[in-house]
Amino acid sequence: MAWEVFSIVGTIAFAISGAIIAMEEEYDLFGVYILGIVTAFGGGAIRNLLIGLPVTTLWGQDMMFQIAIAAITIFFLFPHRLIQHWHRWGNFTDAIGLSAFAIQGALYAVKLDMPISAVIVAAVLTGSGGGIIRDLLARRQPLVLRDEIYGVWAALAGLIIGLQLFSGDLFLYVLFGVIIVLRVLSYMKKWRLPLRKLNRA
Repeated sequence: MAWEVFSIVGTIAFAISGAIIAMEEEYDLFGVYILGIVTAFGGGAIRNLLIGLPVTTLWGQDMMFQIAIAAITIFFLFPHRLIQHWHRWGNFTDAIGLSAFAIQGALYAVKLDMPISAVIVAAVLTGSGGGIIRDLLARRQPLVLRDEIYGVWAALAGLIIGLQLFSGDLFLYVLFGVIIVLRVLSYMKKWRLPLRKLNRA
């Protein structure tokens, strides 16, 4: 049950996140759909490639594609006054997508009996892969590569799930909420990872 919930929630959240960035960059309607779809499914595609699953597995998610398209369409038709604070919307939907897909990716790796290192990598790539592709297509520096804490939360979710100390849907839903709160707090409180700059000669 939890797997399906996280798949749906992550797909909707990242589809809207991609649509927000596309609208900010003033892409046309087709561009909004493309960036929304890429954001929603990019992380899963990267994960599948690295763990040896065929990319064609992606095309078996017909219902998820329909959900993503519906979410983008509804968001695109929202009254302007409801989406004018796009930055706040974008950060929140991105946090939801990051949490949902990080957990989903970790569960996928655990299901395949992969070592904990692979579970963490699967969580990070599934949680942030779509956002990386989105940012690159929008000509932005990927959020996960900045000093802002982002991918660390996906890695934390992967570590907790990989240790398999807890189980059950309730635990996963609590973890989902915790990762969202941590991500939201990290950009609201401007938490940063250590940064070291090299002077150019």
